[in-house]
Formats: sequence, C-alpha cells, structure tokens
Amino acid sequence: MKYVNAPVRKKDAMALVTGQPVYTDDLAPADCLIVKVLRSPHAHALIREIRTDAAQKVPGVACIFTWQDVPNKRFTYAGQTYPEPSPYDRLILDRRVRYVGDPVAIVAGEDEVCVDRALKLIKVTYDVLEPVLDFRKAKDNPILVHPEDDWKTLCQVGADNRRNLCASGKDAKGDVDAVLAECPYVVEETYHTKANQQAMMETFRAFSYKDVYGRLNVVASTQITFHVRRILSHALDIPKSKIRVVKPRIGGGFGAKQTSVAEVFPAFVTWKTGKPAKMVFTREESQIASSPRHEMEITVRLGADQGGRIRAIDVHTLSNTGAYGEHGPTTVGLSGHKSIPLYSRADAFRFTYDVVYTNVMSAGAYRGYGATQGIFAVESAVNELAARMHMDPAHLRQINMTREGDVMPAYYGETANSCHLEGCLTKAKEMFGWEEKFPSKDMGNGKVRGVGMALAMQGSSISNVDTASVSIKVNDDGFYSLMIGASDMGTGCDTILAQMVADCMDCDMENIAVYGVDTDTSPYDSGSYASSTTYLTGMAVVKTCETLRTRIVKEGAKILKCAPEEAEFDGKGVHCLADPSRFVTLKDLANEAMCANDNALFATESHYSPVSPPPFMVGMAEVEVDLETGKTELLDYVAVVDCGTVVNPNLARVQTEGGLVQGIGMALYEDVVYSSQGKDYSNSFMQYKLPTRLDIGTIRVAFDSSYEPTGPFGAKSIGEIVINTPSPAIADAIYHATGKRFRSLPITPERIVMEEGR
Repeated sequence: MKYVNAPVRKKDAMALVTGQPVYTDDLAPADCLIVKVLRSPHAHALIREIRTDAAQKVPGVACIFTWQDVPNKRFTYAGQTYPEPSPYDRLILDRRVRYVGDPVAIVAGEDEVCVDRALKLIKVTYDVLEPVLDFRKAKDNPILVHPEDDWKTLCQVGADNRRNLCASGKDAKGDVDAVLAECPYVVEETYHTKANQQAMMETFRAFSYKDVYGRLNVVASTQITFHVRRILSHALDIPKSKIRVVKPRIGGGFGAKQTSVAEVFPAFVTWKTGKPAKMVFTREESQIASSPRHEMEITVRLGADQGGRIRAIDVHTLSNTGAYGEHGPTTVGLSGHKSIPLYSRADAFRFTYDVVYTNVMSAGAYRGYGATQGIFAVESAVNELAARMHMDPAHLRQINMTREGDVMPAYYGETANSCHLEGCLTKAKEMFGWEEKFPSKDMGNGKVRGVGMALAMQGSSISNVDTASVSIKVNDDGFYSLMIGASDMGTGCDTILAQMVADCMDCDMENIAVYGVDTDTSPYDSGSYASSTTYLTGMAVVKTCETLRTRIVKEGAKILKCAPEEAEFDGKGVHCLADPSRFVTLKDLANEAMCANDNALFATESHYSPVSPPPFMVGMAEVEVDLETGKTELLDYVAVVDCGTVVNPNLARVQTEGGLVQGIGMALYEDVVYSSQGKDYSNSFMQYKLPTRLDIGTIRVAFDSSYEPTGPFGAKSIGEIVINTPSPAIADAIYHATGKRFRSLPITPERIVMEEGR
C-alpha cells in the first residue's frame, strides 16, 4: 500500500486555508428570498388565530405561510433509510405547538430587515395547554404530546402516541435476576445524562431554487443528501423526481445534520413562489430549535463473583425524545447494545428501554448516538464495582473484557472478529503511567489529583440496512473521476476514499478528481452517519475498482489483440503477459476508448454489510481538583483506539482528539437548562459552555490496530467511538480525587463543593 495508512493531505486543504467559497451560504444566489420562522413562546398550546395582515404590508415581504397553508401530511425529519423507524409525527407547520421554539409561521422577504419586522407584526392567539416537561412522568401521562389520529409509525418499535411512547423494547439472554441473586458483589445505580448540543461552527442552512425544467433544487449543509430528497417529497407532497438535492462543503455536523432541520422551509417557499429562497439559522435558533443529544436516565445492575468475574448486566434506559420522535427509537438501542457487549462473557444480560415524548426541543443524532450515554452508565457502574471490591478498575476489566473471537450476545449475536481491546488497555496503561498514578495523589495545597478510565465500543455502519455506492470513470488522458454519495462533513472521507482508489488502481492521488453529492448524478449512499463511510463506502470503492480494472484490461486486450486473460493492468497501462513489450498506456487507452468503443471505462458498485464490526477504545484521564473551590483541571488524557487498519493517521488522530474534546465538554461543562415553563436558557455560547483549548490539558492518542476481514484494507470506523470514554473516565477520576461519586453530568465546580459524597 502506497497511500492507505499514510498521512495524506486532505483533498480540500488548500481551498479551505485560502478561504475559497465552498460552503452553502457562499454559493447562494444574491436574489434569494430570506426565510425565517416565527417560533412559539409556549411549550404546549393550540393556535386559535393567526393574523398576518399587518405583516403582509411590510415592504419587501414576499409571502407568509401558516399551518393552514401547508400540506396536511405527516413526516419525519430523521435522516434514516426507508422505512424510517422514527415516527411520522410532524407537519411543516402545525396548529398544535409542542415546545418553546416550535415553528408557527414562515415569512419570506427581500432582506432580513423586512422579515424581522414582519415577524414582530404577526399576531397569534394561543390556547395555552399544560406541558409535560419531566420525562420521568411522561409515560402514560394524561397530557398527550401527540394526540392526533394521523400519527403513525412505519416500523414496529413499541411506540404508542396515546401513552407518550415513541419506542419501547427488550432484549435478554439468561435469567438476570437469578444470577444477580448468586453474586456476592452487586452494584445498582442510576445515571443521568442531559441533552448536549453538537455546536458545529456552521449553523443549519439551505437555499433552494427552481431550474429551467421547473424542478426544485435544494443546496443544503447536510449529512443525508438522499434522505433529504425523500423528506422533502413527503413534507411538500410532491414526487421525488421533481427534487434535486446538492451538498456543498459542510462546516461541521456531528450528527446534527442527520436531521433535516432547515431544508423544508426555503424549499416550501420556492415551491410555492417559484423564487429562490435561503434560510440560515442563527446560533440561538441552532441552540433552541435543533436536534441535540437525547437526555437519558439509565439504571444499571452489575453482579460479580468473588474473583471479579462479571456474571450479569441489567440495563434499563429511559430516553427523552422531546416534542418529536426523530431518532428516538434508534438512539436508545445503542445505549445497551454498545455498552453491555464490552463484557460479553457474562452469564446473563437484560436490556429494556422506554423512549418518551415531552414538551421540550426534540432530540436527534449526535456523535455516539446513544452509545455515549449507555457507556457513561455501564462504565461508571464497572468503576463503582471495582471500588466496592477494592480492585484496580484496569484489572477488573482485564478479567472481563471482550476479546477477539468472542460472541457478543448483546450485540445482535455478532462475533468480535477483530478486537485489540486488551492491547489497547496495555498500551494505554503504559503511556499514562497508570500503576504510578492510580488512584490519587494529594498535592499538599488543597488540590488532589485523581485518575479514572473507561472502555468503549461502537459500530461500523448499520448492518443489513445501509447501502453505499461509488462510481468511477476513466477520462481523457487516463485520469479518474470518483463520484460518491457520502457527505464529507470535515472528516476527510473524500480524501480517504481517494486514497483507497489510488492503491486499488495503482495510481497517484493527483490522478483522482473527487465529486461530492448531487442526487441527480451521484450513486446512492445512505449518508454520513453511523460511522459508515470508511467501512461501508470504502468497500464499495474496493469493489468498484475491481470491476473497473476488469474493464480496463478488456479494452486494453482488444487494442493489443490478445485475450483478456492474457493481459494485465499495472496502473500505468495494459500489457500482454506473453510479450510485455506489447503495451498500451492508460492515457492512450482512455483516449482510444472515446472512439468506436462499446466498452465504457466506467464502473459503479454498491455495498452493504450483514455485520457491523465494532471499533474499540480505552481512555484514561487525570484530573486535579481544588477541594475548596471545586475547580477541576484536566491534566492528561490518553486514548488508544482499535479502528482496524488506520487509513489516514493524521485524519484519524484529529478525529480522535476532536471527539475527546466533545466528551470532555459533556463531562465537565455542557448543560442544556430549561425553565419551569419549558424555555431553553442555554440559547447562546455565553450560557452553553464549551471547552476551549485551555480547558483540555494534554491529549495523547495512539492506535493498536486489529485487522477487520470485512472492511476495506482491514479498516473499521473511528468517527463516533472517540467521544465515548471521557465522561465515565473523568467522573471516576473526580471520585478518586474527592471521594464523591457523581452519577449525572456535567460535573461542575459548584456540584463538587455543594453536593455530599455518595
């Protein structure tokens, strides 16, 4: 391999550092109507009357739409493969508003000034209803968030809108209660993770226009280009054939843009008026009306024998999907299916869950997608078990962790065909100096240092569901065009896939032109989510290259007048095996194929996987806590990742570091806070605290690579797993420093000082 496993510079590096216009708002036509929405001030209400007459008279206002103007057809914003597990519970505008920030009216005008003025002149009379704000009281509450008769689900996920249930389910093996009764050591605790915002630099945004054929064209910052086309078709009630969606450069997504938050509004305006339209969310809108991580409360029971062998794991998750059900039925599954299998040698496990509707902003996808919450709970419980047994938590994990070849019953019965988790732990302990630092050290000045650790696993795509496709063609002079349907959202997938093509086709990276997603011309891809691109789309690349090489050999053999089986392609051209002097270059072959040829030098292949091989990770944290003020400083964080073959070490390292920072923010800083009336107080970065470079100490990353037989070049995913270890590791480090056990996040200085130790 020349390019795979090499630190190749990103394809778009120069465009980004030189400030080229590559993002959605850079590309929007200058004459776009500016689109904004009036948002509900109430958590739960029925609209009795909307008066827009004064607003319509504002100069420059082009149109105003209310719930009476939109199709009465429910759909979901969730970017998932059809049929979506998420319920169809939305309208573009609804008479019933379900959270503070829910859209009430759409206003489009020539500029922001006139639109803002019109929004202030719209008069709405509400019948205010009592909201359901406590997700612990939502199930079977007499107050229904979705009482409508046309609410529906396409999949059986245990949903019942008459019980405020978005989903419910159970998975189990063995008799958990009986095994726990036999265990001398049992931990039973409840852990609480609150909503978190993805806080990507580029807020939600999209623009739309009609082309000369009357088709609706939508350009959006999205991870789910093909799913957006389907979502718009359902929402606007128009055929998919009349919609084209294009994804330019994305300024960050982290799962937020796996939900179609903004696209429907400018698309509806353009469809109704025929004029180009643009919507750009403010930061406040992105904070209060978006798709944050699901709040979850997870109860864990762990039982171990005298030697420390974990014999039973029982997990129950209560998940808060908010006002709408995007990703509610699917995120919750990962809270158990991506945490319990870390200890797959247990005799019994049980995983149950409920996902409930409430009158707060609806949740969605965020890096880690439910596994983050579940791993915080299960890994925290394992740390508590170690403390109760007076055992080093690293040793407890060495006794129990999943190893290569193990069957993982709680992970859909898959086998861990590639797992270097044990090697990751050994390397992490050595890098970190675990033996010297564990458990704590009194610095003698009111400050104490403590250490903690955690394991994590994730997945590589959604098995037996998601599909990736790639097209490659040979152009004049023999350079390649690589057309993909996966969305590069800053992760570098355009570069990584080109690295694979270069090695498969024995060519230089400069010989490959990569084209981003356009639903009219790109091959179908489910999208950039579920840690799927390197693993799933990468295998589509390998298969496509194999097909294309066969076609190149066939065309070359025809020119050389020999049988295809007697010819070989070496990247530079085709030669006859019997007589290597008979040779045609790829440049000449490509040019000759442009005339009198019936063998197109073009290939498209698709790939799906019946398995989702998990990457594994070990994280270790060292904190210093000021016992008087509660101030917590993260001094050192070591992460060792098994993501199979590392395709691009530079990009993998940056991915890991970025995910760790987000996990650190979840553990120590980030908090979505609501008022007693359901208003989101965390509506800016002044209130919603994000860690800066000064807050994250030293982060050290290493890789311990297994080889995944079902992945391209042995690769697995890395995109999501990297966010999962900081919260349990930091929580345990704080425990070792303070003696206080915190089972809810974030762990702020105020809580450290004011809360009693538990």
